[in-house]
Amino acid sequence: MVGREETTMFHRDLHPDGRPVKPEEREQLLRKVLPPTSYSDETTRSTSPKPVGRKRRILWSRFVTRIHLILFAIIQAVFSIYLRSRYLYHVIIDRIYTIMYYPHRTPEYIRRDVKALSRLPTHISVILDLHSHDRYDADSSLENLVNDVCEICAWTASAGIPVLTIYERTGILKEYLQDTHRAITQTLRSYYGQHPPSISLRAPHLQSISPPRSPNTLPADATPPRLEVTLISKDDGRATLVDLTKTFAEMAQNRKIGPEHVTGELIEQELSDLTMKEPDLLILFGPNVQLQGYPPWQLRLTEIFNVEDHQGVAYHVFLRALHCYGKAQMRFGR
Repeated sequence: MVGREETTMFHRDLHPDGRPVKPEEREQLLRKVLPPTSYSDETTRSTSPKPVGRKRRILWSRFVTRIHLILFAIIQAVFSIYLRSRYLYHVIIDRIYTIMYYPHRTPEYIRRDVKALSRLPTHISVILDLHSHDRYDADSSLENLVNDVCEICAWTASAGIPVLTIYERTGILKEYLQDTHRAITQTLRSYYGQHPPSISLRAPHLQSISPPRSPNTLPADATPPRLEVTLISKDDGRATLVDLTKTFAEMAQNRKIGPEHVTGELIEQELSDLTMKEPDLLILFGPNVQLQGYPPWQLRLTEIFNVEDHQGVAYHVFLRALHCYGKAQMRFGR
């Protein structure tokens, strides 16, 4: 044990008689409070981890890591095989449909392809993408987009479907309404000859284009169909619904209408007049279901169709969508 006198001497570094404490004396004072050297060695050896246990933990960690890598490689290989097989299957199916069903720019062939269907939609809609062809060449992308619009219009008119709505997110087709109408008319003439269907092209909040047809140019026994085409964009979706809500709110504040007058039927009628009516079938010419801001109110009961692992406008996708619609059961919540 260390006494009080030795403790005071250690802290003050002075002897009781005033002499300074030498280093050897301080070391002797410290040794009295330190544990024995043999006990310290035994404690260190007993508390230190055993080399054998540490090696086992290292080996187990490496083993678990290898197992995880093997499982990851197996899952990745299986998933890659599945994707490749699905892609190959769809490529073969697309090729078969392309060979069996090709329009040859002949309306009779298209009518023959849809003749066996139990029913046809009266209003179809398609979603097209301006940048699906060439993201770096705006002129080429616009030209290809117009060509796709013309072909879809020709297929729709040949199938006997009277209403077509074309959605393009940016709305660039609205800026070339006259040129688009001219291109569609030329494509219809390449299908029908000198007596193409009468086409009406319109866009929300813009003046529609519907040139009158002289009855003298038609033969007596010919009744070519009439096609109504509507061009819409993302501005005709939620923005139109917001504008309609503001209009109803202003009318309610001015006491022109009451809350009981704002019904679902009224909203549906106003949206149909402002944009379009609800289509029976929506066709996506892409591998994924991406609506890209399509007006949501017009898709409550619409049948949506797309083909996996396929990109681009094709006649066989259009025909398969009509077959899918013909087989669909409209239960309407029942």
